[in-house]
Amino acid sequence: MTPLAAIGYLWVAWMVSWAAAAFWSGRTVKRAAIREEVLTRILIPVGAILLFAGFRRQDGLSGTAGWTMTALAAAGFLFAWWARLHLGRLWSGVVTRKADHRIVDTGPYGLVRHPIYAGIILAVLATGIAEARYQAVIGALILAVSFFLRARLEERFLSGELGAAAYEQYCRRVPMLIPFGPRKR
Repeated sequence: MTPLAAIGYLWVAWMVSWAAAAFWSGRTVKRAAIREEVLTRILIPVGAILLFAGFRRQDGLSGTAGWTMTALAAAGFLFAWWARLHLGRLWSGVVTRKADHRIVDTGPYGLVRHPIYAGIILAVLATGIAEARYQAVIGALILAVSFFLRARLEERFLSGELGAAAYEQYCRRVPMLIPFGPRKR
């Protein structure tokens, strides 16, 4: 098996398991306006097409570099799954407030405010590099920017829904996407 084939299997396993877990979510109380999500709803498919359009399991980086990217992609998926499990019924595939929503600041949410996005960004960047195609790297960068923008939207929405003062305190304590990274001041 090549590193890129392993990454392909990781993506399939993640997508299938993530889709199945979508049914395990609480009742939505309020949702961000669709117009606020338009840009990311356009950029995410564009980035995914560029990332995966030329995906060939036998091509890409090989040896230590390829397996390092495979390990980083796996670490990203595991981090995202840890966050998904920790968030439980508060998770949603779109920006929403769930019934009994609160600020979660434990587990992976004590390391970064958006661990699901952080994990997926790590996986897409590792995949783009492992593919060793400029289109894949551009797709990975578009996806990374898209998830960053989605995280910013989520922060504005949750700050308004859960209380600006409490959310601001959380932002000062916990970095946005990079563990031990810069915090909001």
